[in-house]
Amino acid sequence: MNRRLVLAACLLTLPSSATAAEPVRLRILSYNIHHGEGMDGKLDLERLAGVIKSVNPDVVALQEVDKGVSRTKGVDEPGELGRLTGMTPVFVRNIVFQGGDYGNAVLSRLPITTWRNVHVPSHYVGEQRGALVLELTGPDAAKTPFRFMATHIDYRPDDAERMDSVRKLEEVAREQPDMPTILVGDLNSTPDSRVIKAFEENWARTDSSPLLTFPADKPDRQIDYVLVRPKARWRVIETKVLDEPVASDHRPLLVVLELLDSK
Repeated sequence: MNRRLVLAACLLTLPSSATAAEPVRLRILSYNIHHGEGMDGKLDLERLAGVIKSVNPDVVALQEVDKGVSRTKGVDEPGELGRLTGMTPVFVRNIVFQGGDYGNAVLSRLPITTWRNVHVPSHYVGEQRGALVLELTGPDAAKTPFRFMATHIDYRPDDAERMDSVRKLEEVAREQPDMPTILVGDLNSTPDSRVIKAFEENWARTDSSPLLTFPADKPDRQIDYVLVRPKARWRVIETKVLDEPVASDHRPLLVVLELLDSK
């Protein structure tokens, strides 16, 4: 057989991974779960787990999570949601509340290398807030590391604490300025606020127009976000708010991202 024909035949039989690397895709979900209580007043973690599983996320940032709190019957909510979704939970309290702990949580299908909790500046006694900062391993063959920051910042009309939170989260991000990083959570700020504009100085929003996430039954504003940096390392494939008006007082926000090569 002609040598050129033999070479062509061999190339056609090579696996696709040998000719083109698969893009690294990540499915990210942000969900303020209102301590598990829905708009109907029912505490239903199985319902919340069903919402989460319906979009098959790789990593989920959860806000307003109880662990051992009396109002939620002492349930370990991060542990139970981890069990119901088959994902690994990470939880750290920001405040002690009703005999238990209250704070942010992350659920992950991806390997977790390290994690820590960072407190943001607090202007109010008893209202400490924070950010869970994790280093995760990407699902690609190279096991690309990336950072995931899950947070929930202040809600009051005076945005001074939120602006301080922006500065603190920026300090954390600059510890490893070249690492691909995703910031996810309830930022209690609308897209036209000075808080979001301050974030946008160094972070890229994954939505090109407002995505209404709150209140869940009749959403009229966006206060939940997925932000990324460095911008050149990320491509947004999809963003959408899930049509779920009952399970919590927020609607969950799903973003599908591609993690791009650094070259």
